[in-house]
Amino acid sequence: MKKIGYYAAGHTGKGFVNYLHTNCEGLKKIYVLKHPSYQVKTGILQRLISHFEQNNDVEVLYSSYGVKYLDGCIVRGRSIAFIDDTIADRLENVEMIEIGHPNATDYASNEQIGLHLQAAYDYFSRGLKIHDKLEDIFVHEMNFDKADEVATTFIERILQNAVRQGKNSYTYHRLFGTNTPDGAVNKVRELLNDLQYSCFIKGRAGTGKSTFMKKVLAACKEYGYDVELYHCSFDPESVDMVLVRDLNFCIFDSTDPHELYPQLAGEEIIDMYKETVAPGTDEKYEKEIAAVNGEYKSYMKRGLQELEKAGKWVTRIDERYLLSETEYEKLFDGIISQAEKS
Repeated sequence: MKKIGYYAAGHTGKGFVNYLHTNCEGLKKIYVLKHPSYQVKTGILQRLISHFEQNNDVEVLYSSYGVKYLDGCIVRGRSIAFIDDTIADRLENVEMIEIGHPNATDYASNEQIGLHLQAAYDYFSRGLKIHDKLEDIFVHEMNFDKADEVATTFIERILQNAVRQGKNSYTYHRLFGTNTPDGAVNKVRELLNDLQYSCFIKGRAGTGKSTFMKKVLAACKEYGYDVELYHCSFDPESVDMVLVRDLNFCIFDSTDPHELYPQLAGEEIIDMYKETVAPGTDEKYEKEIAAVNGEYKSYMKRGLQELEKAGKWVTRIDERYLLSETEYEKLFDGIISQAEKS
């Protein structure tokens, strides 16, 4: 049985983004776990995952509030999902599960969390605007015809033995990482584990990485293949990964802060800087690039510090709800019983 993990929601330069609804489309049963504590809900989700993964493929939804939390799990083969109530606002036809008898909501802590989150989004937004200056540098040194040629050659190779599916393609919108109170995190390696071919696309801001991947996305959709589209956790309007399981491949943006290098058979690099940018551009604009990088990273650092502060308030709420193993098992048994009856 396979278990894959990703983020359905995250903290970005455009605020909080939530793509959960695209991953729950068509599911027959969606259970929403309601409780003030992320820790309590995560404890239940961990037990649900352990229960279902014995005989089913399971999708684990990681949480943008830190590595110790989960946002949900989806058992697609059973057409069922269990979701944290804080990200379930766009879902329809859900069944709410009140976990235990929680105390009154900690409004003071939630207010502090909201304030720190907004401060983080403001810093990320300012950093994103500054980062755009890097694109202005490299875009003037790019050979766009060469970029089109590289993309066309890649798409032809990927689809050379592909069979048109005769159906409409479906796109699952996701993030492979995001900004959290623990820093910028990603689950790229976990997603690559079972694929036969992975392309690590390198380059600089403005060298066509996202455009390249959008062309791959369009081509695969035109053939009718379902696609996992992973948005950039800095700028969600940009694309960081296109993964097509039926074709057993993915292409992703392998640059800072999620820079990886091939380790396994079937992994290769396409470097858009080498392929499409005038030689010597890095050296020509060395001072300008260093200044922009330094400024935008300073805003990212401040934003992450605000997320860390928000995380401490989340932990404060958790400390009000410390459950024993017996209490967790009782809650788990009740949820499983409710799910199997309905």
